[in-house]
Formats: sequence, C-alpha cells, structure tokens
Amino acid sequence: MFVAKPLPSAGIRLLAGFVVVCAFAGCKKNDADTATPAAATTAAGQAAAPPATAVSAQVAGMSADALRAAASSAQREQRLYAPAGNNAMEYYLALRDKAPSDTAVTSALTDLMPYALIATEQSITRDDFVEAQRLYALMDKADPQAPALPRLKQAIADGQASLAQRTAAAETKSVDDAKRQADLEKQRLEDQKKTQQAAAQQLATQQAAAQAAAQQAAAQKAADDKAAAARAAAAASKPQPSAPTATASATPSAPAAANTLRAISTPSPAYPPEAFRSATAGEVEVELTVGSDGSVSAARVVHSTPPRVFDRAALAAVKRWRFQPVNAPITTRRTIAFNPGG
Repeated sequence: MFVAKPLPSAGIRLLAGFVVVCAFAGCKKNDADTATPAAATTAAGQAAAPPATAVSAQVAGMSADALRAAASSAQREQRLYAPAGNNAMEYYLALRDKAPSDTAVTSALTDLMPYALIATEQSITRDDFVEAQRLYALMDKADPQAPALPRLKQAIADGQASLAQRTAAAETKSVDDAKRQADLEKQRLEDQKKTQQAAAQQLATQQAAAQAAAQQAAAQKAADDKAAAARAAAAASKPQPSAPTATASATPSAPAAANTLRAISTPSPAYPPEAFRSATAGEVEVELTVGSDGSVSAARVVHSTPPRVFDRAALAAVKRWRFQPVNAPITTRRTIAFNPGG
C-alpha cells in the first residue's frame, strides 16, 4: 500500500514558487492573446470601412443650373476635389448625370483627373485612407476605365493592411498619438491647399492659352472675311464691261485690231490676300490673244509692278474674259491695276 510522505519544508517552498511562476506566466500570455486581437480588430475595422460615395446626396439633389454655377465657383476658388461635398469635381459629376451629352462637363472632368490622382497618392502616403477612398470614388465615377485605378485600388488595400498590422502591434494609444494625428490632419489640409492652388494655377494657365488661341483664330477669320468682303465690294463697284480695275487701260498692238474688239465679260481679278493685308498696290501689263470665237486663247505678263505679286491673279482673270467673235485672232494688251483702297 502506497502512503504519501510529507514533503520537506524546502520542497514545499520550491513547489509554491513554481506554481506562482506558472500562474504569472499564464496570466501574461492571456493578456497578450487578448490585447493583440483587440488591436488587430480595430485596424481591420478601419480597413473594412466602406468608401465614401463619389457624390453626396445633397449635391446630387441640386439642379443642373445650380450645379453648373457651383462647379464654376469651386474651380475659381481652387476647390478642385476637396472638401467633400463642396468641390468642382463632385459638382461636375452630378451635373454629368443630369446632362450626359454636355461635352464641356466631360472636358472639365478630364482636366481635373490628374490632380485627383496626385491627391489620392498623397493621401495613401500619409495613411489617410478615408480621404484616399473618397478621391478614388471620384476618379472611378469620372472614368471607370482610367488606367491608374487598379494601381490605386491595390495601393489603398496594401496601405490599409500595413496600417492594420502596425495598429495591431501597438499596445495603446497615447496623447502623443492624438497629437500626431492632429498634426497630420493639419499638414494634410495645408498640403491639400497648396496642391490645389498649384493645380488651379496650372489649370488657369492652360485655359488662358486655349482662350488666346481661340481669339487668335477668330481674329484671323475676321481678317479673312473682311478681305473677302472688300474684294467683293470692289468687284461690285466697278462698271461692266470694263477692265478689272478703274485704271485698266488698253494698249493695242495695232489700232485697227483694237477697234474691232468688243468686250462681253471681263471679270475682275481676285486680290491676293497677302497683298491686301499688307495694303500693297501695283499693276500688271498683260498681252492677250483673242480667238475668232471671242475667247482668250493665250495670255502672258509683259510687265508687272511689283514683280510677280499680282501676275497669277491677273492672268487668271484675263483667261476668263470674253469678247464678241472676230474674223481673225487679235493680239492686244491690257494694263490691270490693283489698289487695296478700291
């Protein structure tokens, strides 16, 4: 029969110490097991938070005219993509839903996309995933096929996972953490303001350049229209039949032949646009041969002042002239004057 013997006092003390150590170790392990999942749960909750909608309900409920005015005002005041619910990109997205065929709205969103992309990347860098998801939602609604969206989506997911791990590793949140968060928020607002100011200045420069180009094109068109109108007025004011200009004169090679020519149609020459814009005047002496049917069968420039400026226009006009039929071909000369003042 087994009989338990009492332990020596030293053994009792050793055993008691061993039990205390084991109990303490078990308690520490349980505390660690409890704290780590709690921290991980907090980070996971932040990572799993649904992203903000691209357009707030308040903005979506505005009328098209109100959205257009609000978008223009936000762009002038450099609120390109922030703050949420009061920025140009959000207003344009809501306006596009109401006016999908408005090309100006589509163009404005295209111009704003690069700045939203930069802001999203900056938000990811500073672990501001709420802002990053909001900006991503704006870009995704503006252009779901944008090449940068898959990369941004992965970067947000990776950043959230990294933040969750770092949050799970932290045991407590201290006053210093709160201060750091406040400093980050302040820095974010400052960075966002500077970025929007720079983006707005760049956008204004691009729009000014486009406006200047449009004005230049309009001015060129107006000058061309004015020149065409002046040519038409000059042609209409000259009597028919006559030489193309008021100073046109005939220099027949033989008096008897010139007396037999009777003009039926002598359309005026077109004034060369470059010469008209530079107010260049001149004259061209042309020798022409009139066939028996009254048409001009040949023509050449005898002399022109200034040289070669009006030659082509004078020859083109003379070849369209028509005279009454004659018994035999007749060669004669005409001097055609060009005067931009009419």
